[in-house]
Amino acid sequence: MSKAVPAATPLAEPVPLAHADWRYIDKRSLDDYRAADWAVFDRQRSRWFAENAVKHVLRMLACQKDDPVYAYTVNNHYHSLQTATRMLQAGLGEEDVVVGLLHDVGFSTCNETHGEFAATLMRPYISERNVWMLERHAIFQQFHCHEHPGTDPHERDRWRGHPHFAWTAEFVAKYDQSTINHREDTLPLEAFEAMVGRVFSQVRRPVSYE
Repeated sequence: MSKAVPAATPLAEPVPLAHADWRYIDKRSLDDYRAADWAVFDRQRSRWFAENAVKHVLRMLACQKDDPVYAYTVNNHYHSLQTATRMLQAGLGEEDVVVGLLHDVGFSTCNETHGEFAATLMRPYISERNVWMLERHAIFQQFHCHEHPGTDPHERDRWRGHPHFAWTAEFVAKYDQSTINHREDTLPLEAFEAMVGRVFSQVRRPVSYE
């Protein structure tokens, strides 16, 4: 016997526009949009993303600030800040620091694929070197998990000789596997906001689908 579907009702009113001088396109389907509608849509949408995309990226990390922990003495929010802090202190460039800040942004919701999550999020704005590292850093981390059941410290060796192997190993060793303790230097998220904005403001390579 199927369960009854809860009663649904429309919203009482439209969600407010981001700016008072913007206007709604109050149509029920994209099939009904025409050239004049798309002109409004594109103009307002491009400004909306310019003003809000970075806020949403940072919010994904900010919302984890008060999460309780399961073993480490810091949660994922502070681990990410410690990674970025250490990279900044080491004099790495802004792209690398932002990649460090966001390398585990999806860890709490998609642990098994969090590397691919971060790589997909940042792919248009970062180098292939960092995309490659993000996609594989969790596997490289196994090298440091001594005596942990089920891990293979040599799994990373399948990529030995790859141009980005050394950077991935360095990132994990220096900035990832050892930023898990409350005694580490930790800058607040606000210290990286402008940096994130600059990295996300420049599309280095448009994403294409085959």
